[in-house]
Amino acid sequence: MRRRDREIGSRAGIDAVIRAADVCRLAFACGGEPYLVPVSFGYDGQALYFHSAPSGRKLEFIAANPRVCFEVEADVTLLRNDNDACSWSFAYSCVIGYGTVVELASARDKARGLDEIMRHYSGRAWAIPDSQLAATRVWRVEIESLTGKRSPHPDSVGEPPL
Repeated sequence: MRRRDREIGSRAGIDAVIRAADVCRLAFACGGEPYLVPVSFGYDGQALYFHSAPSGRKLEFIAANPRVCFEVEADVTLLRNDNDACSWSFAYSCVIGYGTVVELASARDKARGLDEIMRHYSGRAWAIPDSQLAATRVWRVEIESLTGKRSPHPDSVGEPPL
């Protein structure tokens, strides 16, 4: 990381950003072609979870190369400057990671993955109907590495670093 002063140095800080994020962007690569897709996701502190339809481009990329890069961000605020176009910026916290996508096959594992996704957005556990489990493919991203970066809002003076 070029800007070490913006690095989120603790795993707890990185986890906080992931838990606060609304969207995860998954980046795939196959035969020299990149593919980036936003997904809803869950996070259990060890892995990310997402779901998909039974077929599609995303699945073609996973079959060819299950390695992914992912990105999430939280606390994004546009910082405006009405007098200087070059002074516009963003305050943000983000996490970038790498991992390998694995399909969850058993009904129990799929239900757990979907529950992690729902828990991320609703804060509670859900019972997933068998009919939905049968119609949905569920995936886990086994996280291999994570880095976090933060550009604080100027009004957050005195706020402890993550």
